[in-house]
Amino acid sequence: MTCLNAEKLSLVSLLRNCAKSKELDEGARLHAHVLKQGLLGKCCAISSSLINMYAKCGALVKARDILHEIPIRDVFSWTALLTGYVDHGASEGAIACFEEMQIDGIHPNAVTFTCILKAYGNLGAVSQGEKIHDEIVRQGLLSDNVSLGTALVSMYTKCGVLMKARQVLDGLHVRNVITWNVLIGGYAQQGQIKEVLKCFNEMQDEGISPDKVTFIFALKSCAAVGAVNDGERIHNDVIKLGILWNNADLGNALLDMYAKCGAFEKANRILEELSFQDVVSWNALITGYIQQNQGYNALKCFESMQLKGISPNEVTFICILKVCGSIRAIEKGKAIHDEIVRQKLLMNNITLGSAVIDMYGKCGDLVRAQEVLNGLPARDVVCWNALIAGCTQEGQVEQVLSYFCCMQDEGCSPNATTFTCVLKACSRKGYIEKGEEIHKEIVRKELLTDNVVLGTALVQFYVKHGALVKARSVLEKLPVCDIVSWNALLTGYVQQGFGEEALNCLEKMQQKGFHPNEITWSCILKACGQTGALDKGEQLHDEIARQGTLERSTVVTNCLVDMYAKCGALEKAFRLLEELAIGNVLSWSALIAGYAQQGRGKEALICFEVMQQRGFSPDSITFSIILNACTHSGLIEEGQTLFDLMRAKFGIEAELEHFLCMIKLFGHAGQFEKIVKLIERMPCSANFAVWSALLDACKVWGDVRVGKWAFEHALQLDRIDGTAYTCTTI
Repeated sequence: MTCLNAEKLSLVSLLRNCAKSKELDEGARLHAHVLKQGLLGKCCAISSSLINMYAKCGALVKARDILHEIPIRDVFSWTALLTGYVDHGASEGAIACFEEMQIDGIHPNAVTFTCILKAYGNLGAVSQGEKIHDEIVRQGLLSDNVSLGTALVSMYTKCGVLMKARQVLDGLHVRNVITWNVLIGGYAQQGQIKEVLKCFNEMQDEGISPDKVTFIFALKSCAAVGAVNDGERIHNDVIKLGILWNNADLGNALLDMYAKCGAFEKANRILEELSFQDVVSWNALITGYIQQNQGYNALKCFESMQLKGISPNEVTFICILKVCGSIRAIEKGKAIHDEIVRQKLLMNNITLGSAVIDMYGKCGDLVRAQEVLNGLPARDVVCWNALIAGCTQEGQVEQVLSYFCCMQDEGCSPNATTFTCVLKACSRKGYIEKGEEIHKEIVRKELLTDNVVLGTALVQFYVKHGALVKARSVLEKLPVCDIVSWNALLTGYVQQGFGEEALNCLEKMQQKGFHPNEITWSCILKACGQTGALDKGEQLHDEIARQGTLERSTVVTNCLVDMYAKCGALEKAFRLLEELAIGNVLSWSALIAGYAQQGRGKEALICFEVMQQRGFSPDSITFSIILNACTHSGLIEEGQTLFDLMRAKFGIEAELEHFLCMIKLFGHAGQFEKIVKLIERMPCSANFAVWSALLDACKVWGDVRVGKWAFEHALQLDRIDGTAYTCTTI
C-alpha cells in the first residue's frame, strides 16, 4: 500500500463503498475517472477494487473484461472475480475462473480457497473439494484460519458427506459458532436429529455459546421428532441468554416447536408474549393444530389471527383450505375461496388453486371443484390430481376415468399420484379390466422403480378384486416395497378367509427382512383365529411381547385376546386381560364372545361382571354378545335382566340385534307372550330374521296361532323361504 497516495487511497475507498452498497452507476463513473487518469493497470489495488466493485454489483462480464485488460493480475484480482461468481450463484463460472487463474500462474490464498470450496459445495462436487482440502492441508493453512475451516465443513456438509464434515470440525484448532452452525445445519437437513442435539451440547461444553441460528436449527429438530422435553431445555437456554423477545425468527421457531409437539398451551403463551407477531407466527400455530388433527382449533386460530389484524398469506390459505376439506366444512371453505378470488390470488398461483380444488373435492362438491379447475389460467398435474382424488373419494369412477383422459388430452402427463388415485377408483367392482390397463401403463412408464406408494396401491387394487394370486405376483416383482405393501396382501388373505396363506405370507415377508408392525400383527392373529392355529398364535404372542408391542397397542391386545378366544383357549385370553392394563371394552367383548361360542354362558356372565369391575362399561356390541351367550345357554332370567339394564343403567337403546337375541331366548323357552310384546314395542319394523326366529320357535313348540301371525308378516316382506311355509303345516 506504500504506492498509494491520498487520491489513490480515496479511489479504493470509494470503489469499496460502491461494492458494498451495490451502486453500479457510481462505480462506473469512478471507473471512467480511473481510465481518464490512466490508473487502470498501473495500480493493483485500484484494479482489484474495480473488479471487486463490478463483481459485487453482478456485472461479472465487465469484471472479467477488466481482469483481462490489466497487464498484471494478482491473486487479489482473481479472487475478487471468483468471489463475484460465487456470490451470484454462478458456481460453474467460479470454477472456470479458478482453473484459468492457476493456468495464469497465480497461487490461491486462503480467501481464494474459501470461495472455491463454496462453489464446489454448491455443485455437490465432493471429489474436487477433497483435492482442495488436500492442498490446504499441504500448505498448512488450517492451523489458525477459522473461515477456511468453516468453508471446508460447509463444502462437505452441502455434498452430504457429514462424517467427513465432522472429522474436519474435530480436527480444527480454532472453531466458532458459525463452524458449529454449518455442521448442525447439515445434520438438521438430513434429519439426523440426535446428532443435532449432540453437537448443540458439545459446542457449549467447549465454551461456545449458541446464537440465533443454532437455536433455530435445534428447535426445528425437536419439532421434527416431537422432542418437547429437549425443546423445553433449549427454551430455557434462550431465556437465560435474553435473546428471545426482540427476535421474531427465534420466537417463531419456539412457537413452531411447541405447536408441532402438541404443547398448545405453551405455544399460545409464546405467541402472546412475542413482542412482534407476524403471519409466520400464526401459521406455525395453525400448522401445529392441523398436524395434531385439531381442525376446529385451527379454524379458531385463523379467526383470532384476523381479529388481531394479521392478514393471511398463501401458506395460511392453503392450511385452512386443508382443514375445511378434512372436516368437510364446505361453507367455511367457500368463504375462504371467495376471499382468495377477491384478492385475485388465483391468477398466478397454481398451488393455491390446487388447494381450493382439493377442498371442494374432499367436501364432495365435485361440480365446484371442476369449475375452479376450468377457471385457472394454468393447470398442472397437481390440480388434476386434486380433482381426481375428490372423485375417487366419492366413488365416481367414470368421472375419474374421464378426467384421467382429459388431463392427457391437454398435454398433462399423469404422475405416480395420479395413477395411485385411479387404481383406488378402479378397485370398485366391475373395473378390474380398466385397472389392468392402468397397470400396463404404469409398467410402460417405469413408475414402479422407486415409488412404494404406487406399488402398494397396485397390490391393494388386486386384493380388492379378490385376485390374491395376482396381488402376490405383483408384490414379489416390485423393485421397492415396504411393510405397508405386505400388509395390503396379508389383509386380503385374512379378509377372504385364507388364514394359511396369510401365515405363509408372513414367513416370506420376514425372510425378506421386513419387521411386522401393529397392522401386521393384527392381521396375522386374525389368521390364527380363523385357522385355529393356537401353537402359531402362542409363538406370535411371545414375539409380540419381546417387541414390547402389547404394552403400547390396544389393537394388538384385542386381536390376541380374540385369537385365543376363537381357538378355545379362553383361560389364556382371560389371564392376558388380567395381566395387561391396556385392554378395553373390545378385548373384553371378544373374550365374552369366546365363552358364548362354546356355550359357556355362566362364565360369559362372570367375565361381563369382571369387565365392569375393571372400569369398562359395556357398549351396544357387548350387549349383543352377552345376550347371545344367554340364548345359547338358556339363561332366560339373566338375559331378561341384562336386556332391562341396557337402558336403565347404561343408557343404551335396544336395537334390532338385541331384540332378535331376546326373541330367540324367549323362543327357546316357549314364552310367546313375551315375544309378541317385545315385537310390538320394537322401535323399528321387524325384519325377516325376527319373523324367521319366531317361526322356528313356533315349529318347535307347535304354536299355530302365533306361527300364522308371524307367517303373514314374513309374507309381506316378500322374502319367503322354506322356513315360513313349513310352519304353516304345524
